[in-house]
Amino acid sequence: MRIIFMGTPEFAVPTLTEIVSAGHDVVAVYTRAPKPAGRGQAERKSPVHEAAEGFGIPVMTPKSLRNEAEQIAFAAFDADVAVVVAYGLILPKPILEAPRLGCLNLHGSLLPRWRGAAPIQRAVLAGDARTGAMVMQMDEGLDTGPVALVDEMPIGPDMTTGELHDRMMLVGADLVGRALAALERGSLTFTPQAEEDVSYASKIDKAESRIDWSKPAAEVHNLIRGMSPFPGAWFELDLGGQVTRVKAIRSTIGSGHGAPGTILPDLTIACGAGAVRLVTVQREGKAAMDAPTFLRGAGPLPERAR
Repeated sequence: MRIIFMGTPEFAVPTLTEIVSAGHDVVAVYTRAPKPAGRGQAERKSPVHEAAEGFGIPVMTPKSLRNEAEQIAFAAFDADVAVVVAYGLILPKPILEAPRLGCLNLHGSLLPRWRGAAPIQRAVLAGDARTGAMVMQMDEGLDTGPVALVDEMPIGPDMTTGELHDRMMLVGADLVGRALAALERGSLTFTPQAEEDVSYASKIDKAESRIDWSKPAAEVHNLIRGMSPFPGAWFELDLGGQVTRVKAIRSTIGSGHGAPGTILPDLTIACGAGAVRLVTVQREGKAAMDAPTFLRGAGPLPERAR
């Protein structure tokens, strides 16, 4: 089939690779424009941009798809279908209707739960036990279209967003490959989403990432794993008279009790109810390290984290 692929981050690259490997004709890749990055602020292409160039596919980087010229250019590719994976731009109606078979989207949740920008992180932050990848038909709503294929997966009690992301992008790539094969055969069917139990996965705000030790241990643990690896849940310690920010990279539910923030043995910290044991941490300006290594180098710890 003639396919337009639309995606930007690393999460989308395995799906593009799957489509190319299956022998489809990817006539164009749409991705976000290069952005300044790093100390030198040199423009950096998106992971999808770099992958597309490696495959020799034309790359388009419009700032918007709302203007008529871009919509005419999109339609001129005469695509059978567009595949959208974490693209980052809103698709107006003329874009959605241009491909002969519409636009398919890979979404990382069990819709209608966690519609929106950050479904993987929100599922971990909420302590969900299960999630999944879904291929849906796009419409003008926010992740409201009918669903074709679903692949459910468990979220382990200590699984981080990074781990779930890496698993989801591979599962999702395979799911899109199966969906396109069925679409080509004319056997891909769609089921409308349920109208109840809708929730929204708003974009992660860095202001959410500070740990509040007065919260129950389960909430603190979910925050740590939900914010790992980015932006990273953090707290402060007074080390040698200097207040130092420490990121909690990995944790598990611990044992012991005390006033919220009390530092217990093995870098376990008391919460409002229960305690959390920090497994991997990152001191400001340092590399991530396991708890024993951190404890050896930190010197005497204060009574409480804050």
